[in-house]
Amino acid sequence: QVQLVESGGGLVQAGGSLRLSCAASGRTFSINVMGWFRQAPGKEREFVAAINWSDSSTYYVDSVKGRFTISRDNAKNTVYLQMNSLKPDDTAVYYCAADLTFRSFSGFYHSETRAYDYWGKGTQVTVSS
Repeated sequence: QVQLVESGGGLVQAGGSLRLSCAASGRTFSINVMGWFRQAPGKEREFVAAINWSDSSTYYVDSVKGRFTISRDNAKNTVYLQMNSLKPDDTAVYYCAADLTFRSFSGFYHSETRAYDYWGKGTQVTVSS
């Protein structure tokens, strides 16, 4: 029902910045919440940030608070993740996800993978020392 395509990943030195984009197509009028997750080799998929599509309310994992910013452009059906002050620990494949249910926005719920039914294929972010 919704297709998600990430872009903007790449290689950057520690302290640098990257901006990821996730373009949604299909049943975009049903988007409730969109989120970013990341997964490093040998580790579980980890929540990064989420945004409520209707009012732009946001929620972040503590490790990126103050460094990353999630935003959305409703007209373009696109969600962004601006990443500043990058650290080697931020190295991972970053995934975009969409929730098309009617559930109210909650950091407790929307920080979990089970909150989302649609996922992009991911984009690699590598931060060097």
